Amino acid sequence: MAMTDSWADRRPDAPPRISGEEWALRCQLADCFNLFYFLGWTEAIFNHITVRVPGAARHYLLNPFGLLYEEVTPDNILKVDIDGHIIGVSAYPANLAGYIIHGAIHAAREDAHCVMHVHTDAGMAVACKAAGLSHDNFYGAQLAGHVGYHDFEGVASNIDERPRMVAALGDKDVLIMRNHGVLVVGPDVPRTFRLLWTLQRACEIQAAAGAIAGPDITLSDAVLRNTAITHAKFEATDRIAELQFAAMIRRMRRETGTGHPHTNR
Repeated sequence: MAMTDSWADRRPDAPPRISGEEWALRCQLADCFNLFYFLGWTEAIFNHITVRVPGAARHYLLNPFGLLYEEVTPDNILKVDIDGHIIGVSAYPANLAGYIIHGAIHAAREDAHCVMHVHTDAGMAVACKAAGLSHDNFYGAQLAGHVGYHDFEGVASNIDERPRMVAALGDKDVLIMRNHGVLVVGPDVPRTFRLLWTLQRACEIQAAAGAIAGPDITLSDAVLRNTAITHAKFEATDRIAELQFAAMIRRMRRETGTGHPHTNR
């Protein structure tokens, strides 16, 4: 496969005291943070992407609080335990919201190896609508039956909110945090990114359609059921998520023009 000019391509060898498996995850996660910046899916130094480190210790990786997404590298990514305590030494702290939201989901869902939470304009706009996410467009239809809803309780700084958030997600892969933002979970970085990309496109199309006068076309339950079946088959073939993630990294590196892994245009 062609080189992507990813962090792993540039820094293939793990530094001392970091396993090769963890280093590969750090490189992939740093690529993802840089890509979010490139796509405009950022909120200054806030929001998080986390990925679980394999092993019995139940550690996960997340962005250092205080850095912009384009400043995240494999070296400065934090490793924390399930209670949000930093493992090792870092010049940066961990954000409490990362522990409140992401730590709760990693602890409750063994299959949630990666968690992404964003405040994109389209995602927040849909989160403010009483009807929630529409399934009456190409992307929204793919998510029918996969979406949970969590009512707004204020800034995510109260540990008591965690059980309600986890219950709202349930066994779903998408959580609309009402009046707040959106969150997705998945088995790895590429597949979770693809899910968030699909959700973001669904929100963008819903917002655009809502700005046009006239009623929307409603999809039937039968069509939505058939879409779920065909979508699942499509996602299970040919490493779709991995290919898309790598292509997006190549595009980001190419369009930045400078060759620096995290420089935006």
